[in-house]
Amino acid sequence: MNAVKTQETNLQPAGIGSFERNLTWWVLACIAVGIALGKIAPDAFHAIGGLKLAEVNLPVAVLIWLMIIPMLLKVDFSAMGEVFHHAKGIGVTLFINWLVKPFSMALLAWIFIRHLFADLLPADQLDSYIAGLILLAAAPCTAMVFVWSNLCKGEPTFTLSQVAINDTIMLFAFAPIVALLLGLSSIVVPWNTLFVSVLLFIVVPVIISQLLRKWLLAQGARTLEATLKTIQPFSLSALLLTLVLLFAFQGEQILAQPTVILLLSVPILIQVYFNALLAYWLNKKFKVAHCVAGPSALIGASNFFELAVATAIALFGFHSGAALATVVGVLIEVPVMLSIVSIVNRSRHWYEA
Repeated sequence: MNAVKTQETNLQPAGIGSFERNLTWWVLACIAVGIALGKIAPDAFHAIGGLKLAEVNLPVAVLIWLMIIPMLLKVDFSAMGEVFHHAKGIGVTLFINWLVKPFSMALLAWIFIRHLFADLLPADQLDSYIAGLILLAAAPCTAMVFVWSNLCKGEPTFTLSQVAINDTIMLFAFAPIVALLLGLSSIVVPWNTLFVSVLLFIVVPVIISQLLRKWLLAQGARTLEATLKTIQPFSLSALLLTLVLLFAFQGEQILAQPTVILLLSVPILIQVYFNALLAYWLNKKFKVAHCVAGPSALIGASNFFELAVATAIALFGFHSGAALATVVGVLIEVPVMLSIVSIVNRSRHWYEA
């Protein structure tokens, strides 16, 4: 099966350059630059941050296109039927996303926010913080997982299929799960945000990538390979620029409430690493190929922060603790997921042993 064929990978993807080898340092630099720019020119970044469609930031959406289209160019839709060979990997990811992640976050939020950190946080915001953390964990990521999958040499058809399945389940399961965990009788889900996100991050990039793939293949298979190699640096550059923007948008909040943000990040970090490692371990137990196990673990751990932020604002208000908690998820998403990519890449020999 081509879809699960083992690929030669060391600690880093083959052909990697000094830019990619030093990606961690670039990430740290972008975080610092983003915070500094947000402090120096807050009005400019407020204006950029305000360029939204249904709470989805359009400049960030364009950058995400630049990140995920190279991944989608690798997808051969004629081979999508092979995704049925990845049933175990899909099953593990669905188990983590819908039966483990929301409930583990609710437990961690109760332990840390309600008890361990209660005296260190504003008392009137504790329930709101917990709600924001639950919202963050209740929906799996839609767009960025293509980036993470690409960085760990994941199987493109599996990643696309898994995201499509999660998006379908999200339409029916997001509101009931959040309502159950928050104890609310009804949840106002910003369906326009969900629709626009799926349209911008799945439908449009798939159409663009497949049209471009068809045209490139008409010029010859080598043309497609050369194009993928050429645009790879642009994909990583878009990732880093996205990081600058995200931290610049929230630079003032980070500097104004560093302790709150640090404390809120603790349950998020534990939850992300727990879900990623559990999914990775389960895939190994089920003897799933590494090119599927990697993206499975990453999809299982990442969050749909656009939907979480929009829902928190709709339910609790822009300046609520819930909105701030979801924003913390935004801030740590990229650095944390890059660390999981590194773990997946470096542990391949253990996984295949």
